[in-house]
Amino acid sequence: MASDQFDSALDLLRRLPPHSTSANLDRICALAPDLTEDLLSSIDQPLQTRQCTKTKRDYLLCDYNRDGDSYRSPWSNEFEPEVEDAEMPSERVRRMEVRMGEAVEVYRELYYEGGVSSVYFWDLDDGFAGVVLLKKVTPKTSSEGAWDSIHVFEAINRARTAHYKLTSTVILHLSRSNEVLGNMDLSGNMTRQIEQDMPVQDDGSHIVNVGKLVEDMELKMRNLLQEVYFGKAKDIVGDLRSIQPLTEANKDKATHQEMINSMKR
Repeated sequence: MASDQFDSALDLLRRLPPHSTSANLDRICALAPDLTEDLLSSIDQPLQTRQCTKTKRDYLLCDYNRDGDSYRSPWSNEFEPEVEDAEMPSERVRRMEVRMGEAVEVYRELYYEGGVSSVYFWDLDDGFAGVVLLKKVTPKTSSEGAWDSIHVFEAINRARTAHYKLTSTVILHLSRSNEVLGNMDLSGNMTRQIEQDMPVQDDGSHIVNVGKLVEDMELKMRNLLQEVYFGKAKDIVGDLRSIQPLTEANKDKATHQEMINSMKR
């Protein structure tokens, strides 16, 4: 029964507007509290921002830095509110987490020119894993936009190499409202995955390797969004709406067909 409810909840969320995922997820969790943990770990939703009470710096919330209702700040490495016996990264993994966070901050400023980023690492039996989070929101005017990137990876040690598995999700929300256009909303998400073996000399190599994988994946996904999704939407709108009068369009088609027929003779 619980499995059927979980599948139905996932099916329902896929059919509801992507920009309302968080609100709809809260409603489903209120109706079926037993599914809360499974849904929160399975559904990608727009990232929320919180300020670290100790350092006064913003950080992003996700399921990977959550323990119940508390979240671990990457700046202070403490849970807010405090959690007893919380699972924390080892000293080695924490050092890599800090270095990766510094590198992602530079990347964010160069590519996004603002926004918020956070990095969280945790230990595995044969390596470590982590998540790189990026969020950029445009100022609220007649046009609104939000970009959320969630990059979850595993790094498995293998002698002088490491096997990396990266799963990346981008959540995009664009909206515009005015008297001429009305209300337009373009929202959606995309998930891609890659696995790759890369050479490792020390812990610094992991930072370089993960950074390269994340940067390459973001570039591929941005190009897909621009060329495939936006390009396809532009073609559909162009087919539905004719800028020039239909009589001229029909005349152009007739001329084009006449030229093709003459070439066949």
